[in-house]
Amino acid sequence: MVHTASHIGVGMCYCRHQKMHIGEACDAPMDICMTFNGAAESLTKHGHARAIGKAECMDLLTEAYESGLVQFGENVQKRVSFICNCCGCCCEALTASRSFAHLQPVHTSNFLPEIDDANCNGCGKCVTACPVEAVALVSANNSQKPKLKVARLDADVCLGCGVCVRACHQESIAMKPRAARVITPVDNAQRYVLMAIERGKLHNLIFDNQVMASHRALAALLGAIVALPPVHRVMASQQMKSRFLAAIFRRQKS
Repeated sequence: MVHTASHIGVGMCYCRHQKMHIGEACDAPMDICMTFNGAAESLTKHGHARAIGKAECMDLLTEAYESGLVQFGENVQKRVSFICNCCGCCCEALTASRSFAHLQPVHTSNFLPEIDDANCNGCGKCVTACPVEAVALVSANNSQKPKLKVARLDADVCLGCGVCVRACHQESIAMKPRAARVITPVDNAQRYVLMAIERGKLHNLIFDNQVMASHRALAALLGAIVALPPVHRVMASQQMKSRFLAAIFRRQKS
């Protein structure tokens, strides 16, 4: 993301800034949230972010890593607009993830922590570090050491951010690929289409938002639909019940 960006900007963390006004901000770095490409160009032009180079951006990412922050990127593969470096105490996204984990308000990474019970000493550092309370200490069921505890992961809650790995001094945690791969949308057009399909609102995206008023916008939307994986294409076609979409799919397949 950093090395392919046309512009890079760094600005104040919105969440920690908000908490600062009510006296609840933590001591994590404040000026550490990055924007890229068109978003960075606009924000730096109007004085809402400071233009930086790639080297300084990488240094800031290292600072965020060492501060135990979760690095959030925009959920697209190309032309990413931002990377936020978030803490579990101030970040609105992480707060939402803790409160509504069953609704999966935040997309996960493609990895999950794997805990080595034999090497875990139950220190609890990973529990403290986890921003979404996905790790807890449970009994090790050791008859010789009845008070011994080990860390346990709730995979349904975990975002796969890797913060717990950094916190573990025993090197008892390693990141492993998830069983089912998380597919990241290629660009924003495909992201909007996938979101509409998941919610059963593809027809609203096309008609209610008047995207058909612009041939260019309609072309981008239909191009995103055509680029979807086959299963999502079927869902899109079922929601639209459109002969036009079906014809596009057949033509693209041939």
